Amino acid sequence: MTPLLQVENIAKLYGARIGCTDVSFDLYPGEVMGIVGESGSGKSTLLNCLAGHLVPDRGAVKFDTRADGQHDGGLRDTVTMSEPERRMLSRTDWAFVHQHARDGLRMNVSAGGNVGERLMAVNARHYGEIRDTATDWLGRVEIAADRIDDRPTAFSGGMQQRLQIARNLVTGPRLVFMDEPTGGLDVSVQARLLDLLRGLVREMGLSAIIVTHDLAVVRLLADRLMVMKDGQVVETGLTDQVLDDPQHAYTQLLVSSVLQV
Repeated sequence: MTPLLQVENIAKLYGARIGCTDVSFDLYPGEVMGIVGESGSGKSTLLNCLAGHLVPDRGAVKFDTRADGQHDGGLRDTVTMSEPERRMLSRTDWAFVHQHARDGLRMNVSAGGNVGERLMAVNARHYGEIRDTATDWLGRVEIAADRIDDRPTAFSGGMQQRLQIARNLVTGPRLVFMDEPTGGLDVSVQARLLDLLRGLVREMGLSAIIVTHDLAVVRLLADRLMVMKDGQVVETGLTDQVLDDPQHAYTQLLVSSVLQV
């Protein structure tokens, strides 16, 4: 099977400081990869390099693209893609869920407008159909249809995060990047959001890369797990295997610190 994403020796440096270095892995269709580590471990730098928000100093991020009028499709390096191509990819086959929903929403646009805007970015033009699709997606993320004309500023933090998810998933992406998707939310809201995410990932057959410091999040959502320390991957494997029988001393420390809480 062809990987959906093939990451080869990605490195990002900030002067003498290492953001991430020599990271390589394959992600297959329908697979969820978790990336964990303490603050400063390099996990968010890596995610931003993969998603095209940062340009890595070396390495390749190859995505299994669809055929179009200009290309045959197959694995193409997104690092060397033209900016318009990469921007179109981020509107269609890719999605990015920010930790803070405000970073992923237009706060002065209605809930329905936020969802519809992404549809219009892929050339949807029929107002009625766009509104119907937005209403459907609000329902799928447990936001009442009568809130469609409300702005995100009127929503709770958990509702804003669910709206951001609807905005991202409405175009049926194949790969979703998530940066601490439950960070900053109350525990009860986190649990509800995680259940929603797990259901959508399975229902849509999504591939995802999730960065988090919360091992409970990756235990619930991720098939495989990478542990990062000082910009490097120190351990990788099936999620339950890594968490139940950690091999690297740093991973053992991470797991034991959670157990002691």
